[in-house]
Amino acid sequence: QVQLVESGGGLVQPGGSLRLSCAASGSILAMYGMAWHRQAPGKQRELVARIGTDSRTFYLDSVKGRFTISRDNAKNTVFLQMMSLKPEDTAVYYCNAQIASVNQPSRPYWGQGTQVTVSS
Repeated sequence: QVQLVESGGGLVQPGGSLRLSCAASGSILAMYGMAWHRQAPGKQRELVARIGTDSRTFYLDSVKGRFTISRDNAKNTVFLQMMSLKPEDTAVYYCNAQIASVNQPSRPYWGQGTQVTVSS
């Protein structure tokens, strides 16, 4: 059973920083693309950042230059460093990873989400 567990969310003032982590556990054979999505109240879930196995990255326009996605393959973990946070970044952040595991073909997995609130 593969699980993704996020951590690092919380309340921060505008202009502040947070670092989200997402660790995968279970009988993992390989991890492919990894990503962070977010969903604000009353809005659709949107892709924030993605990182491939070759470390190529993609960012939502509104977070470019402020957010950085990275991965530690040895620890099956993906990070999202968020800086210069704005109130509009407030959302539940979800990590997502394409994972192949024992007795399971490669498929996407989701974490449970972590709340990020940017407010003074």
